[in-house]
Amino acid sequence: MLKKIISFLLLVVLAVPAMASAKDIVIASDATWPPMEMLDSSKKVVGFAPDMLQAIGKAAGFNPVIKNVAWDGIFAGLIAGKYDMVSSSVSITDERKNAMLFSEPYFEVKQAVIVQKGSGIKSAADLTGKTVGAQIGTTGYFAAKALKGVTAKTYDEVGLAIEDLYSGRINAVSCDDPVAANYALLQPEYSDKLEIAFILPSEEKEYYGFAFPKNKKGEENVALVNKGLAKIKADGTYDAIVKKWFSAK
Repeated sequence: MLKKIISFLLLVVLAVPAMASAKDIVIASDATWPPMEMLDSSKKVVGFAPDMLQAIGKAAGFNPVIKNVAWDGIFAGLIAGKYDMVSSSVSITDERKNAMLFSEPYFEVKQAVIVQKGSGIKSAADLTGKTVGAQIGTTGYFAAKALKGVTAKTYDEVGLAIEDLYSGRINAVSCDDPVAANYALLQPEYSDKLEIAFILPSEEKEYYGFAFPKNKKGEENVALVNKGLAKIKADGTYDAIVKKWFSAK
C-alpha cells in the first residue's frame, strides 16, 4: 500500500511542470493613446488592446505581460530583445515590415484631423499655411507632413499636441480616428472646444498589427498570437471588446 502511495505522489510531482502557468510574452505599449492603450489611476496599462491581449492570451495559452514603454525607441527596444512584441496601435506599413514581423491585422484605422470649434477648417485645403501637430513617428505625423503648405510639428505624446491645440498654439492635430474621437468627443476637458473636422483621404486602408522581431522566437510568437486572435474573432469575444470600448461612438 505504501509503495502505491509513493508511486502516486511521484506521478503528481512529475505532472506539476505540465500544469505550470502558461509562458509569459513581454509586451511593450506606449500607454498614451486612449482608448487603445492608456494608464489608469494605478498606472496599469488598460484599454482596447490590453483587453484584447488578455483574451488572446487566454485563447492561445500564454500570459501577456504589458509594460509601458515610450514610443520613441520602442521599435529599437524590440529589435534589441528588450521585450517580445509591441502592442501600441502600430500601423502595418511596408517600411515597418522590412524591419519587423507583424500579426494579422486587428483594427482598421483612419487619420482624423482635430481642430477648435469654429476654426473654419473643413478640409485639407483649409490647412494651407497652418501648423498641424502629431506624435512623432506615427502615421498621423507622416500624413500631416505630406500635406502641401502645412507645417507638421512633432510631439512625444499625442496628448501634448491636443493640449497645444486646445490652448491655440497650433491649428490642428492629426492622429488615428479612435484616439481623435476619444479626445474630441469623450473627454470633457477638451470636447467643449474641440471637434473632428474631417478624415484625411487615403488610397490604401490602414490597419493596426502586433509587431515582433524578425527571428525564430518572433515567428513562434506571431503564430501563437494569430491563433488566439482568430479564436476570439470566431467566438465573439473580439466583438464584445470592440463594443465595450467604442459603443459610445
